[in-house]
Amino acid sequence: MSCPYLKLCGGCPQRHKTEAEYKKQKEAFVKQILSEISTPFSWSNPIFIKDGTRRRASLAFEYRKGKFTLGFNRYNSNDIVDVENCALLRAEINDLLPFLRKLMQEICSVPLQIKKGKKTLSQTINKGDIWLCVLDGGIDVVLEYDAPLSLEHRMILFEAVNSNPQIIRLSHRRNANDVAEPIIEKSKPTLTIGGVNVFIPAGTFLQPSKEGEEALICIVKKYLGESCGKIADLFCGVGTFSYALAQNRINKILAADASVELLKSFQETINRNQIPNIKIVTRNLFKYPLDTEELKDIDVVVFDPPRAGAAAQAKVISLMPIDSRPQKIIAISCNPATFVNDANALIQGGYKLQEVTMVDQFTYSNHSELVALFTN
Repeated sequence: MSCPYLKLCGGCPQRHKTEAEYKKQKEAFVKQILSEISTPFSWSNPIFIKDGTRRRASLAFEYRKGKFTLGFNRYNSNDIVDVENCALLRAEINDLLPFLRKLMQEICSVPLQIKKGKKTLSQTINKGDIWLCVLDGGIDVVLEYDAPLSLEHRMILFEAVNSNPQIIRLSHRRNANDVAEPIIEKSKPTLTIGGVNVFIPAGTFLQPSKEGEEALICIVKKYLGESCGKIADLFCGVGTFSYALAQNRINKILAADASVELLKSFQETINRNQIPNIKIVTRNLFKYPLDTEELKDIDVVVFDPPRAGAAAQAKVISLMPIDSRPQKIIAISCNPATFVNDANALIQGGYKLQEVTMVDQFTYSNHSELVALFTN
């Protein structure tokens, strides 16, 4: 798809290529990285997600000298390219951009009164980010900028969003590590994942597209095959794979993640949908991976770590005795380079890498997602 911001915006550095050329080079690029894996394996046909399917996005904004800019960063730069319409994004997000542009320009033009000691200083918001995610009932919006919300700002936001049917919830946080505070929530923000109506906290990490999410779930279920029993879903997030795995009531799912906020909503969803075969544990798996005692009765491990990979957990699994360790490992990775390290650790421990499938969710970028099957 053509784009007026070609070679300006850093979001799609490969968009200048034809679709065929892009797909061929993307596959070759990932295969080259995976050539560092110590044993041969099968390569499944890649899945390429189409343009215009991204359901979540983070746009930067800036307000200087009365000029408001909203868009994405230039390639290798902090400068913002003003974007009115993005070929990557779903139509719902593109349709909302004019409203957000007008709303945030108004917010930025209203000064904040900040008390510092005995003095009161006047300050305006001049930069930040807007996080957007398309949910089942509308769009979830998180405003992120390092300033408190004044009463006037709250009133502007409430009145504007209340009159906009596209937005289901609007929240604010001062930085990415803060829990977002909802300013207006019209109804419970939910998303259907694996056939389950899932509550989504503000600012939750989700797969970039519904199509990509469904592709990953489909491959995980394919690799699971006839296997059943006790399954560990590690780095589980909101439970993207747990819900699908729990559809077979024979399975007992142990879901682990470090995010208290995500797991709280995960548990709420389990309770509301009366799913009896998922147990949640809060665990920093980078520092404290499941140990051999916790894993000895696990039949299958599914893990989907952040870009840093699952080195600590892969090492523990690889050192387990053959007769007491999981029979299958299904690894999902958004970083082929760290996946190579995890794969080699498991292979060195005696696992066989059977197959790898690439799911290209990050269209016209240098990033890719993988799903891999290891057997004991």
